[in-house]
Amino acid sequence: MAIGIDLSGQTALVTGGGAGIGRGICLRLARAGADVAVADLREEAAEETAELVKGEGVRSLAVRVDATDAGAVAGMVEVVVAGLGGLDIAVNNVGMTAGHGTAAFVDWTPEAVRDVVGVNLLATAYSCQAEARAMIAAGGGGCIVNVSSGETTRPAPGLAPYGAAKAGINHLTQTLAVELAPHRIRVNAVAPGTTLTAQVAATLSEEFQAGLLKAIPLGALSEPDDMAKVVLFLCSDLAGHTTGQFVLSDNGAFLSRSRPTYEL
Repeated sequence: MAIGIDLSGQTALVTGGGAGIGRGICLRLARAGADVAVADLREEAAEETAELVKGEGVRSLAVRVDATDAGAVAGMVEVVVAGLGGLDIAVNNVGMTAGHGTAAFVDWTPEAVRDVVGVNLLATAYSCQAEARAMIAAGGGGCIVNVSSGETTRPAPGLAPYGAAKAGINHLTQTLAVELAPHRIRVNAVAPGTTLTAQVAATLSEEFQAGLLKAIPLGALSEPDDMAKVVLFLCSDLAGHTTGQFVLSDNGAFLSRSRPTYEL
């Protein structure tokens, strides 16, 4: 007997849903029957994903939002609740390095540190708060999934602010899991390893990718849909007793002591 995942009748919000992992998550949730709101700073990208979601036979809407602006995030959630009739699932996927590259920590500027912490930890915190308030106002129940990073499982030379911000998301996730449990809201975090989104594939040289593969036990890099499947599981009844967890899906990269050397 096959075990299926059916999210019919539920409404999901995915931040950073315009491309990459976020778009993959939107499509997986839609294929399971959920209506999906796609939020992104890039309005055109959000609209493109929303059209793909509608192609799966469910409702969708696109929302432009700067997730580092708490007021804008609160407005985003209001638009989603009004437009789709509620909020049952929220996936907070905004992150990355805010346009900054790798550097020794002593060379990071205060502005760059602020940018990276803002687009990762603060954006996630603002989103969680607005989403939880909406779920509680509707009578409770729901699921929040935060996208963290495999860089939180080991030192991250060259990416100290990014790793620290993502580690903050892990702690926030556990704390919110406890605080929101009385409202029947589950909160978990997922962590991808190196994922071949269009942006990553264009950034990493073939030589660098080859070096990564040597350090990964399963010998593979992930695709956006690989992480989307993990998120789908956490949003389903199959994970109904799971909260406060950090799920790492990186092809076993954290098990290896070998890793490429950053040129700092």
